[in-house]
Amino acid sequence: MRWSQFFIPTLREDPADAEVVSHKLLLRAGLVRQLGAGIYSYLPLAWRVMRRIERIIREEMDAIGGQEFLLPALNPREVWEESGRWAVMGDNMFRLKDRKGADLCLGMTHEEVFTSIARHELRSYKQLPQVWYQIQTKFRDEPRPKSGVLRVRQFIMKDAYSFDVDAAGLDKSFEDQKQAYVRIFTRCGLKFAIVEASSGAMGGSQSNEFMVKTDAGEDLIATCDKCGYAANLEKATSQLHVVIDEPSAGDAPAEFPTPGVRTIEDLINFPGGAVAERQIKTLVYVAKDETGEQRPVIALLRGDHQLHETKLADALAASEVRPAHPEEIRALLGASAGSLGGVTAKQSARASNQTLRVVADRALKGRTNMTTGANKDEHHLRGVDIERDIPVDLWTDLRTVQSGERCPNCEEGTLEVAKALEVGHIFKLGTKYSVSMGANVLDQNGKEVPVVMGSYGIGVERIMAAAIELRHDADGIVWTPAIAPFDVVVTVTNMKQAEMRDAGERLYADLQRAGLEVLLDDRDERAGVKFKDADLIGVPFRVTVGKKIADATVELFDRESKQSSDVKLDEVVERVRRLAPDAR
Repeated sequence: MRWSQFFIPTLREDPADAEVVSHKLLLRAGLVRQLGAGIYSYLPLAWRVMRRIERIIREEMDAIGGQEFLLPALNPREVWEESGRWAVMGDNMFRLKDRKGADLCLGMTHEEVFTSIARHELRSYKQLPQVWYQIQTKFRDEPRPKSGVLRVRQFIMKDAYSFDVDAAGLDKSFEDQKQAYVRIFTRCGLKFAIVEASSGAMGGSQSNEFMVKTDAGEDLIATCDKCGYAANLEKATSQLHVVIDEPSAGDAPAEFPTPGVRTIEDLINFPGGAVAERQIKTLVYVAKDETGEQRPVIALLRGDHQLHETKLADALAASEVRPAHPEEIRALLGASAGSLGGVTAKQSARASNQTLRVVADRALKGRTNMTTGANKDEHHLRGVDIERDIPVDLWTDLRTVQSGERCPNCEEGTLEVAKALEVGHIFKLGTKYSVSMGANVLDQNGKEVPVVMGSYGIGVERIMAAAIELRHDADGIVWTPAIAPFDVVVTVTNMKQAEMRDAGERLYADLQRAGLEVLLDDRDERAGVKFKDADLIGVPFRVTVGKKIADATVELFDRESKQSSDVKLDEVVERVRRLAPDAR
């Protein structure tokens, strides 16, 4: 491809509205342009990168028996209602009506459609396992699109689905996918961690995320360098130091006035108050189930701990949780935030004809002589023994892990919490969709059983953006040969000089015949401009045809190492092929 004919609208300065490195460089290097909030056009350079990423994905999916489909992005309401997710997806789903008034949506993912095919076509265990996948445009009505292509409303995803006759088959399919993902991300040049994660609206028994550590990430993960433990904060746990409690003074909590106390810190500083780890924090939430019904719940944690809302939602099997509004709190417990507690919470709820669930963090298990709100404004209770005084419905992990806490898997390690970007997510769905949608097969004994499913997603744009976040410098993008838009750029420093021009043309043709993707910079520009542009777009290798051509010599420049070497003209093709053996 000739640069003079190829559309590469580079920019000299960072766009003012670009937030993260990948966003800035995608715009500056002429890979993308924004059409609207969370909606991007992919220009030729970006599309070449994404096609190379897709090629890697296809090769690894096909290697584990994957069969590629292309399913409709436009889905009827009925198939999503069968799974129960028409309501669960809420405002994140783009919904529309056709001219006859029928409800439709734009697919965010395709569990329902693939399951619909499976239930009509799969009849026997002899047809299993099946691995089906597609690479297709997905849609999400993202409330706050930002960070360039990292949080968008239209995106390209590889979604794969496995169908097995039993849990053992799913275990194998899940592991096959995991190892394929390891190969995909490794080939794309990403450094990543495999972390435990929440299944969220997807459902299922187990899920792993593939995360790239970067400040552009919107997730937080906890990792241990000693043993390799890794988990999204929505799943992460840690070992806490043991707290020794003194026995409570009496047989029941004692109420005391706390004028002006509104926060944990206020109670720490209040005369006769309590340190944070001896307080019970009481948070009131409203949980929505898959039917859309909303019910109040209180979450109890140690005063110095923070709630992770996803952990609460997962514990309740809720499609959504939200903090209760001040008026809802007062109607439920008879007091305002700052004076709330679990001791009389259920009685207060019953008095207002409401049913209340009490969920407590495991760090409170067995604690005695604690202090908490009295459900009476500006009053608290001391001498609270959790299991004696508070009717807890569910003990679970609700706490957000912090950096520096002890690893849950080893004695020597401490956890580091860092930002990370999700590039892939794999789920053991089990029978969630096959049961609700009637996807059954006959097993070896002739018994009808629901198909056991897995779901596996990769964000194509996210791989591209993550690669830029990990591999860039002050001059621009530094692509790996495997996903670069071109393998090599041939830069002719002076197109008006016949010997240089002719040598550049010959090199261009020879490199193409060798199977390499070549960009010939044949523009009538100064050499410095050409070098800057080549560095900006990040092509791994640059062959510069300059004054040394009189000695049949050119310069070979390695974009990553920034090392240059003189190479004889007749050796260039072989040198570049050795440097980029997996480029095609």
